[in-house]
Amino acid sequence: MPNDVAATFLAYSSTRLGQLQGAIAACCDRLTEEQMWRRGGEHENSVANLLLHLAGNMRQWIMHGIAGVPDVRQRDAEFATAATHAAAQACEIFNITIAEAAAIIAAVPHERLLEIIDPQPNGTWRNPTILEAIYKVVAHVDHHAGQIIVLTKQMAAADLDLSMPRKH
Repeated sequence: MPNDVAATFLAYSSTRLGQLQGAIAACCDRLTEEQMWRRGGEHENSVANLLLHLAGNMRQWIMHGIAGVPDVRQRDAEFATAATHAAAQACEIFNITIAEAAAIIAAVPHERLLEIIDPQPNGTWRNPTILEAIYKVVAHVDHHAGQIIVLTKQMAAADLDLSMPRKH
């Protein structure tokens, strides 16, 4: 893989995680403790659940799968129906994890991008390349960021002006 393509992919992936963290933080800043844990039903996730889920996913796929740290993920706990942490703690866990994941992604040696890993041996997506794992994680954070934005707009009953301030 040419180094310019690899460098662009890694830089963009790392930068995009930072952008998504900023949008998610702006949402969390608008919500109360109760709103952070609010669920429309047992079949839905709260914003806090999504933060813990994303942190667990990034730890498993990036820290474990790419950086080789032990896999400590407890996926079921990420979706607990009762508050398991203070909302501020869920935000901190997410913020620390996304910063660490972005740093690991930015530092991946280009020659490792096509290396096969197995970050989730009991999962359904087995043996991706590191490039695929990074793509999957960034897309996953982007996907749930959209959910967090919609939930925040609904609870705040306001536009958040996250991408382009509207003319009033």
